Amino acid sequence: MSKESTLNLFRRLEQLNGIGAALSRERDIERLLENILEAAKTITGADGGTLYSVTEDQSALKFEILRTDSLGIRLGGTTGKAVDLPLLPLCTPDGAPNDSLIAAHAAIHDRTVNIADAYCAKGFDFSGTRAFDERTGYRSQSFLTVPMKNHDRELIGVLQLINARDPETGAIIPFSQADQSLAESLASQAAIALTNRLLVSQLERLFESFVNLINLINLAIDEKSPYTGGHCQRVPALTMMLAEAAHAVQEGPLAGFHMTERDRYELKMAGLLHDCGKITTPVHVVDKATKLQTLYDRIGLVETRVEVLKRDAELAALRRQLALWPVVDAAAEASIQQALQQELTALDEDRDFLRAVNQGVEAMSPADQQRVRDMGAQRQWRNPQGVQTSFLTADEVENLTIRSGTLTQAERDIINHHIVATNRMLETLPWPRHLKNVPEYAGGHHERMDGRGYPKGLTREQMSLQARMIGVADVFEALTAADRPYKSGMSLSQALDIMVKMRNGGHIDPDLFDVFVSQGVPQRYAQEFLDPAQIDV
Repeated sequence: MSKESTLNLFRRLEQLNGIGAALSRERDIERLLENILEAAKTITGADGGTLYSVTEDQSALKFEILRTDSLGIRLGGTTGKAVDLPLLPLCTPDGAPNDSLIAAHAAIHDRTVNIADAYCAKGFDFSGTRAFDERTGYRSQSFLTVPMKNHDRELIGVLQLINARDPETGAIIPFSQADQSLAESLASQAAIALTNRLLVSQLERLFESFVNLINLINLAIDEKSPYTGGHCQRVPALTMMLAEAAHAVQEGPLAGFHMTERDRYELKMAGLLHDCGKITTPVHVVDKATKLQTLYDRIGLVETRVEVLKRDAELAALRRQLALWPVVDAAAEASIQQALQQELTALDEDRDFLRAVNQGVEAMSPADQQRVRDMGAQRQWRNPQGVQTSFLTADEVENLTIRSGTLTQAERDIINHHIVATNRMLETLPWPRHLKNVPEYAGGHHERMDGRGYPKGLTREQMSLQARMIGVADVFEALTAADRPYKSGMSLSQALDIMVKMRNGGHIDPDLFDVFVSQGVPQRYAQEFLDPAQIDV
């Protein structure tokens, strides 16, 4: 080999190494396929070429990219022009190998086919090639066809090059042995790059399917509870609004915060998954609209007992009246009726009082709490077994004396456990590197800046800015949501007044809240998600 040939080969090897590195960096599948063919054409000096992929059932080859420089033909890939040609079957109708087609033959037998002149080749059907040449005036001559296989030796495609050109004269020449070696090496590198990209794409689709599964679970919960599903959709949307607002800030404490598309995707996934642990929360606790509600509202049982006590009071009055017979004592009867009426009135008042406190709309005063306890301790009724027992059970007293809202501390603990379940679920998964922060982002939205939150008691300094964003979004959505069973949605002014107190009290991040307000995020969110009557700012 001459010195000039050696230098040329060395340059081509360097070119091959550079191409391999470039292919490994490409993320877009169509551009990657295009780059593989263009690189093969460049390194071998070919005028044209075709890249085939194998169909999913491994039965045929599909045209992906088609190029012929001298004819200006550019189809497939990023051109937006599909290759409108039929599949190349790998087997004939009777099941025999389709060895008459050169690309199929190379794929079936896993070997490179190097043909100096297609018109003189034996054993292959080039009738389609000849017809193409007749239509275009082209002369298809030298062919180099290389199968591409992945790490499991499974066929993933075929690389075919046409008409090697002499670098000096431009004349069509056969592909040399060096061309063949370089093309085979490139096909091997390309197969690795393509397989890796396909695997990454499959993993991304798998992860997105997992997220969709979680959303389907949320929707399934939504069928039973119309409250959780809406929350799980609104919080991610509000989180991204706040994140974009922080990204746009040019001055102040958050001026250094910037997001790439990968950062946005990671935060979006965290927002979607921030409450995935609620699949473990009993629906009757999530939906608890009144203090006595479990699977049903037990206020009906209490009202039934009131009616039983009223009946018993009437029976007792009738018995006292009968005890007077046969003596007619108008004064005694009037006294009995008056006492009965007082008892019935007192029972009606107690029933109405319990109905009101059962709603849990307003904070309960200590006096009202004591009144419930006195009813439970002092009133008696005869149960279906005929036994005299307390008018209210201990559990009913505990629920009816809840100071604010409808949940007991035990029920709050059950609901709060959803964040523990969320953390366990997300921290168990083997997250890819570009999504490794999803568990931390999603799992911190119930922490407080002063370290008094849950489940880990983290302080502001121990949390990422993204986790704090989801925390702000979670609070605002909860305050303004109009689909909760135990409250109506607050107006913007009411919600922001409360959040100012939370900001000053160390509950939510002060810098994020300032950006939240100054950049008009509440108004943008309200226009999309809130009732117009709530928009008063």
